[in-house]
Amino acid sequence: MTTRSHSDRTVRRTVLALATSGLAVITTGAALDALWLLGIGVWALIAAMVIELVYQP
Repeated sequence: MTTRSHSDRTVRRTVLALATSGLAVITTGAALDALWLLGIGVWALIAAMVIELVYQP
């Protein structure tokens, strides 16, 4: 088993933080019926997915 470098862990932590915050904002936007919050949450999830797909350790 290989160990992950510091940058790999940092990218993974960033992706998880973006995804978690995106889901929280989407949930809040849906509860408040605020379309702009839904949009911000969706863009946060898209950013998390793009980082995950582009960054390959």
